[in-house]
Amino acid sequence: MAESAAVEFRIDRRSGVATYLQIVQQTKQALRLGVLEPGDRLPTAREVVEATAINPNTVLKAYRELEREGLVEARRGLGTFVRRTLGSAAVTTGAPLREELAAWTLRARAAGLDRDDVSALFTAVLDSTFKGEPHT
Repeated sequence: MAESAAVEFRIDRRSGVATYLQIVQQTKQALRLGVLEPGDRLPTAREVVEATAINPNTVLKAYRELEREGLVEARRGLGTFVRRTLGSAAVTTGAPLREELAAWTLRARAAGLDRDDVSALFTAVLDSTFKGEPHT
């Protein structure tokens, strides 16, 4: 049996985001960053339940959503596998940009901004930069 990819879901019960959507979003982020690649097996519902103490139906709902979007496929008796990745540019340009963003984040923190401040600032700039562009 294939080994699960190195992805661990972290559920923030205070975020206001539905648990299944957190799993979908974290899976998409792992696909964009190259943590998950085609052929990788996602953790089983049982593994996710044991790690996060959420309802197995929530995990299955997230996996169905990812399957509906064509990102994963369920193979009966084998598990759920990645079909395609997202953001191929992350592999070629992601490392230098990530380093620049990490340095910027450290400067923002040194300037006295907390996590929420940095997130709000980054989101505002991101929204402004991509205003009017179609979402993927």
